[in-house]
Amino acid sequence: MTVLVTGGAGYIGSHMVLALAEAGENVVVIDNLSTGFSSALPEGVPLFIGDAGDETLVENVLAQHDIETIIHFAGSVVVPESMRDPLAYYRNNTMATRGLLNAAVRCGVRRFIFSSTAAVYGNPEQMPVPEEAPTRPLSPYGSSKLMTEIMLHDVAMAHGMNYVVLRYFNVAGADPQARIGLSTMGATHLLKIAVEAATGQRAKIDVFGTDYPTPDGSCIRDFIHVSDLAQAHRAALTYLRTGGRSTTLNCGYGRGYSVLETIEAVRQVCGRNFAVHHSKRRPGDIMTMIADTGRIRSVLDWTPQYDDLATIATHALAWEEKLAQHHVSGALAAIA
Repeated sequence: MTVLVTGGAGYIGSHMVLALAEAGENVVVIDNLSTGFSSALPEGVPLFIGDAGDETLVENVLAQHDIETIIHFAGSVVVPESMRDPLAYYRNNTMATRGLLNAAVRCGVRRFIFSSTAAVYGNPEQMPVPEEAPTRPLSPYGSSKLMTEIMLHDVAMAHGMNYVVLRYFNVAGADPQARIGLSTMGATHLLKIAVEAATGQRAKIDVFGTDYPTPDGSCIRDFIHVSDLAQAHRAALTYLRTGGRSTTLNCGYGRGYSVLETIEAVRQVCGRNFAVHHSKRRPGDIMTMIADTGRIRSVLDWTPQYDDLATIATHALAWEEKLAQHHVSGALAAIA
């Protein structure tokens, strides 16, 4: 049995591929490398460079490698960017998944795990937010993911497919051994920006909104370590293989940290100070988002290993320092 991972050379996808490979799974990757890196893949994992919505490419890969499950990460993920260019998000996230699903149906794939987002909830009325909460996205990013969830549900009903939708909260950190991490230039993840500031790669970090009705005025987020998230996908794969029915699950820890608390955690871990600039709120930003994790803990055989903000920040910093050293070594080699 072989698993196809779309977007497998990206941040979360590469951690998923590493987890699968270490578990002895056969895995292949489709990635257009727009934000991913082939160097993030374990040796020997086949990489097909192209779009996950390219039905001809996908069908060839599915047939050649006898794919039994698709884990779908490929897509665009930046909320402010989606506000500026919504059509790109409906193309990359919704339309591309339509093509992927069409190829999966034609090739008889019966299991599908989808990378969704807590952004589908908008500003929830209940906190922590359960999976049954109303879905009212505030951004085209959230809307494009919600549209895909609806499409996946309908396709599964019509064609006998079983799926798990995993709604991510705020993914952060890096491989604990610093083998892989978030390498994308200009990434907008809070912890990534903070460790870039901590390592001198940014002059400052912007905090968008300090006037929210929260304890310190900044937004509150539920962070989940990227390696724990990869293991949640492995647990979802086992769940489907053992006859689990289609379901939607929150992926978080069920605790919230404010933006300012998160920045302070990075300061404590790195032992250095850096500039913080308070800016106005951004359109599409959600005030508070904390997961109700009751369902995922009861449905999947999954126990988080890195449920600690300081640990997440430590792993993110270690990866960033490794990246910074690599950039310095590369620059010196070019000069020489």
